[in-house]
Amino acid sequence: MERSNPVGNLALQLVQVTEAAALAAGRFMGRNDKNGSDAAAVEAMRLMLNSIDMDGTVIIGEGEKDDAPMLFNGERLGTGRSPEVDIAVDPIDGTRLLALGRANALATVAVSDRGSMFDPGPFVYMQKIAVGPVGKGVIDVELSPMENLSRIAEAKGCDVADLTVVVLDRPRHEQLILELRATKARIRMITDGDVAGAVMTAWPDSGIDVLMGVGGTPEGVISACALRCMGGELQGKLWPRNNDEIERGRAMGFDFDVVLSMDDLVRSENCFFAATGITDGELVDGVKYYGNGARTHSLVMRSASGTVREIATRHRWEKLMRFSNIANGKE
Repeated sequence: MERSNPVGNLALQLVQVTEAAALAAGRFMGRNDKNGSDAAAVEAMRLMLNSIDMDGTVIIGEGEKDDAPMLFNGERLGTGRSPEVDIAVDPIDGTRLLALGRANALATVAVSDRGSMFDPGPFVYMQKIAVGPVGKGVIDVELSPMENLSRIAEAKGCDVADLTVVVLDRPRHEQLILELRATKARIRMITDGDVAGAVMTAWPDSGIDVLMGVGGTPEGVISACALRCMGGELQGKLWPRNNDEIERGRAMGFDFDVVLSMDDLVRSENCFFAATGITDGELVDGVKYYGNGARTHSLVMRSASGTVREIATRHRWEKLMRFSNIANGKE
């Protein structure tokens, strides 16, 4: 088979993938059914990915760390024709947000040239720092919060107290939050959804300057693809949860002390990212259902061209029912 790089129209095909996942999962908003919503999103995403002319391999399949339904690592997707690509998926970034009817749940997918995505193996957590274009080149995940914020503030021409940091609200971040409070920077605590948090660092007028802390490795790779498209930067270090993971990682050849740069996380200069809102949020609106269809709001990006598109789509009901078995809100 002749190899080729991903082509431009792949971007619009990928947004159909995240639209399908959002349409299927959106029916579960507030139902407190994490596995049900995940299963619906995964089924819809797999259906649409298999319709695309590509020979894709899933490198990042969300679900392993919480035993949720998933597109599994190594799964082959697409029609089998070129281009040959790596795929990273998170059918629902913010499953708990959706389950509780909260803001900022997204369906996301990223694609890049074959062999260009970082494969973290079984290690599902990563220490991260992410910034938009102005902060690119000045951050260092190994520096203290104060040192990083001072560098970002200097690059932005502002005071540290003017910056806003996104941090996942987790017990593991107790010390980080104490250090951040000492800097006088503003802190935005989020319960879930650090892909959205990372993308917001590069989104104009979001009010978010930097993301810090430990989050999912799958989300880290997906976020790196998005930030490459937007001109931002993400650095990370694999974060083992216990001694067993440290020993297992060393036996597999992983080095938990190595800083993972953008080129480590996604080497391709031709990568794609798509996200569709499931619930309303700062980046995109959630799915809106009405009498004969639904409306979605999405982002789609390509690094080679630097384009970032916002897409509002209206879906007819008969099309929508291909991706959800819950008609008119009734099972």
